[in-house]
Amino acid sequence: MNTEFRQEWDEWHAAHEQRRAAPHGFLAITGLHWLDATPQRFDGAPGSWSSSPEGVTVALGEGEQLIVDGTALTGTHRFPPIEERADITADYGDAKIEIARRGGFDVVRPRHPSNPVLAAYTGTPAYPADEKWVVSGRFVPYDEPVPTTVGSVSEGLEHVYESPGRVDFEIGGQRLSLIAFNGAAPGSLYVLFTDGTSGLTTYAANRSLNIAPPDGDGAVVLDFNRSTNLPCAYTEFATCPLPPAGNRLPVAVEAGELQPR
Repeated sequence: MNTEFRQEWDEWHAAHEQRRAAPHGFLAITGLHWLDATPQRFDGAPGSWSSSPEGVTVALGEGEQLIVDGTALTGTHRFPPIEERADITADYGDAKIEIARRGGFDVVRPRHPSNPVLAAYTGTPAYPADEKWVVSGRFVPYDEPVPTTVGSVSEGLEHVYESPGRVDFEIGGQRLSLIAFNGAAPGSLYVLFTDGTSGLTTYAANRSLNIAPPDGDGAVVLDFNRSTNLPCAYTEFATCPLPPAGNRLPVAVEAGELQPR
């Protein structure tokens, strides 16, 4: 085993675990609340919340306030319409209130650092890092981005992502392909997949892998050692997407994160 390779993986995974266990990360979420036209109050959040085509409205009671971008909100406040997969964060004491849009619906998710799920978190095990799971591939762009509908771990919810193309590669001499989505960094990609380990040693619903931008010839590197669990592996209050139908690999990818403890 290349000691430098393993050390780089250890450092990467430690940083990933630190982000996962952040005081207001997804392990701190105490509820997933779907909004409609009827005002509702929720545990862990101030005010009464409702949703309309004009945006999300919160009616704060006497003595209640939220802080958004340093500005204190009191009384009744309407947030502008939120784009799909976007969110607004409001401070509420030592908690944060996430106002977001998922699958065409507005939601509220309180995030409390004292949440028992976060307090009990002891880390996620992973397969030992192995260079054999660093695989060369090629990005094959579509003529135009293809809207791709995928399911969600939240029953009845669907997500639509634009796919710029697919990634072709080989494992054990077997030609494989994954539908790719745009990553967070400009030009980068990410894939959602399941494989022969899913539901056995790894989380059943999905795993995620980020891919650096392709070079000028479309060459990419898939480092399956850096396959990670999505929030739904840890909390029932997630709306994670499921992999596209074509992203169920017929091989066992014995690399990356395992089932959470």
